[in-house]
Amino acid sequence: MQKHILLIDDSKTIRNLVAFVLKSEGYKTSTAEDGLDGIEKLYNIDAVDLIIVDVNMPRMDGFTFIKTVRTQDAYKDIPIIVLSTEGQEKDIQKGMSLGANLYMVKPAQPEKMVRNIKMLLG
Repeated sequence: MQKHILLIDDSKTIRNLVAFVLKSEGYKTSTAEDGLDGIEKLYNIDAVDLIIVDVNMPRMDGFTFIKTVRTQDAYKDIPIIVLSTEGQEKDIQKGMSLGANLYMVKPAQPEKMVRNIKMLLG
């Protein structure tokens, strides 16, 4: 069965680019513009296998999104990859401590991102 990835980023360019890479690898994708939109999409999609989330977004940032998702039993085990321009150690530690499985700094190499997704999805 096709794995479904939810991609949350306020940049339409990033959403389109990452979605293109994922679709070319055979993944189904849904996109959201910020954390609140991401929560709404997560609740309305039957099954999400992995989430890719940015940090700096309007309305709800990526850290708040991760914290929100990780407190809910239905979603607490979904792998989350942070994909952000924020690459300082404090940001990486915060993302990981909130429950991200992986933290990647933009611009991420498509091959590396796909390899990490395959690793997380087993």
